Amino acid sequence: MKLISWNIDSINAAVEHKSARGEMTWSVLNNIAEATPDVFAIQETKLKATGLTKKQTNAIAELFPDYHVFVNPSLARSGYSGTMVLSRQEPLSVDFPKIDAPGDMDMEGRVITLEFANFYVSTVYTPNSGSELARLDDRGLWDDQYRRYISSLDQKKPVIFSGDMNVAHEEIDLKNPKTNRHSAGFTDQEREKFTALLGAGFTDTLRALNPDVPSIYTWWAQISKTSKINNSGWRIDYYLVSNRIADKVTQSTVLDTGKRQDHAPIQLEIDLL
Repeated sequence: MKLISWNIDSINAAVEHKSARGEMTWSVLNNIAEATPDVFAIQETKLKATGLTKKQTNAIAELFPDYHVFVNPSLARSGYSGTMVLSRQEPLSVDFPKIDAPGDMDMEGRVITLEFANFYVSTVYTPNSGSELARLDDRGLWDDQYRRYISSLDQKKPVIFSGDMNVAHEEIDLKNPKTNRHSAGFTDQEREKFTALLGAGFTDTLRALNPDVPSIYTWWAQISKTSKINNSGWRIDYYLVSNRIADKVTQSTVLDTGKRQDHAPIQLEIDLL
């Protein structure tokens, strides 16, 4: 079973591909389509509150024919956040859960969960703590509620979940840990919450397969023209699985996006089907 997850940073920018960056995003999306994943999870869709437009629907259908498409747009703020999942197999059920998160977070389209016969597949777009850590406290409450939610699924069936989790867990997971100790995504609180998530019974699949390998990143800041060239990145996108199926994971990798900065897709292969 092959799964791919990606923070696309705007489906519309990919579909329109009118800029150099848009062309690169469109190219990556086409490469993912050619890989024919069993499940493809997308974060930061930035769709309107009404969901996919006709043009976007047609473009996705052409790239991913015969896939079941599930969209969770932000209702709190149109064109912001949002998640989407495409599945070759029709799930038994689909949930767009509210996890009793603070503020408008539950209305920002951040989670989709698909139920299959023997497991769940879920994706998440974790809120960023923001500039000057303005949302750090709310982010901490989100982390607690999300951990409870995923643990509740795990009590029923094993879970495979992925997404932009907006945290580099350990110093090995970013290029410059010393200068980012108080930056969003690498505060002690965010790292401790991720440790608690793993402690609730889940495995970070890439790190389990590559425990000591440095310089594996999934995000490079667009604001820096040399971040990708110098591989000055962060690993903030993850595939996690329930501990009891971790031994079935055969591959967990970051896909190459060439010169494109921002997030790269991640891929998981697991023997479950």
